[in-house]
Amino acid sequence: MLSAFAVLLCVTALLAYLNERFLHLPTTVGVTLAGALASILLIMLDALGLPGLRGWASGVLQTLNFTEFVLNGILSVLLFAGALSLNARQMLRQRRSILLLAFLSTLISTALIGFAAYGVFALVGLNVPLMWALLFGALISPTDPVAVLDLLKRARVPVKIETLIAGESLFNDGVGVVIFLALAGAAGLGGHGGEVNAAGVAGLFAREALGGLAFGALLGGLGYVTLLGVKEHAVEILLTLALVVGGYVAAAALGVSGPLAMVVAGLVISAYKHTLFTPDTQELVEGFWETIDQVLNIVLFAFIGLDVLLTETTGAQILASVLLIGVALAARWISVAVPFALVRAREGYGAYTVRLLTWGGLRGGIAISLALGLPDSPYRTHLVTVTYAIVLFTIAVQGLTIMPIVRRAVAATPDEG
Repeated sequence: MLSAFAVLLCVTALLAYLNERFLHLPTTVGVTLAGALASILLIMLDALGLPGLRGWASGVLQTLNFTEFVLNGILSVLLFAGALSLNARQMLRQRRSILLLAFLSTLISTALIGFAAYGVFALVGLNVPLMWALLFGALISPTDPVAVLDLLKRARVPVKIETLIAGESLFNDGVGVVIFLALAGAAGLGGHGGEVNAAGVAGLFAREALGGLAFGALLGGLGYVTLLGVKEHAVEILLTLALVVGGYVAAAALGVSGPLAMVVAGLVISAYKHTLFTPDTQELVEGFWETIDQVLNIVLFAFIGLDVLLTETTGAQILASVLLIGVALAARWISVAVPFALVRAREGYGAYTVRLLTWGGLRGGIAISLALGLPDSPYRTHLVTVTYAIVLFTIAVQGLTIMPIVRRAVAATPDEG
């Protein structure tokens, strides 16, 4: 495991260096594309009769296990770091729009993509069952705007829009995982095989989501109590790191949503960071979490690109992928526009905000890790292939063409932050 991670880290560093020196793309976009191109090159060399490298690289990636690496590894750190970097008081002012988008938008998107995917798969002859199509809708609906946030900051996006996009992403990551687990329980997959009726699924959703939010608040309170009065920055970093890793493991043991717990815990610490830290130690603690967040995100997106090596495709899967890219975009627009109509006038968002949320709704590591975590079946490879296609499209195409919409959204939205 250590050797495989060392290889991944060295490859990621090389890809990031090449992007920084020659491509000059946003780092997460650049390393994803470079990793995908490197994977395609290895596949081509293998097809030309130069075996060995592809098999070795595939073995390294399988040793690391993308699902374990993300869901049971770096996700807790990424979500806590993202929440800690936000202005918690600004998020509280925008709580209505953020929670509407995180919960209602994710539910709408799951349903729209799930039913549409069922039809698309049948159209191309793959015949995926409806429950598996709904699982696909759940895993592909959470957005991951990490690759866009750097562009938003460079464009000096109003605090209101940046908080909305980041806040929605942090919460809908957790909500998407909870919906996925509830649907998996209804399908008799994973650890919830007995909960196949509507009441059981609703109970599972409530326990995971509400329990995760409550446990996150408890963790945040524990963090507040332990950090209060501590002045040594190394101890503060150690305490927050223990809170994240230990809290995530405890959430899994309790059967509540670890992702939602991490978001809430990070927001609680963020809300009181001026009380908990001195100006000097706050800079050091936030610098640590910002750096680890950026490094792990680069590693994650390099992993996404390199994992193309493990994806076997057929003509029907490629056709389904092309069709479902359009479906995912349309579903994202509808799922944002419907709840946004309830809050837009009251909270003063500009005319281009829905378009920015739609085109900036990138998919990333959570979608792929959930797809790869599906049990073996005749349908798993179909879902994995389509998931990769949508993730790569959103990163490569949407991530590189979003700036015109960003500029219009900036011009149309006053900065009240």
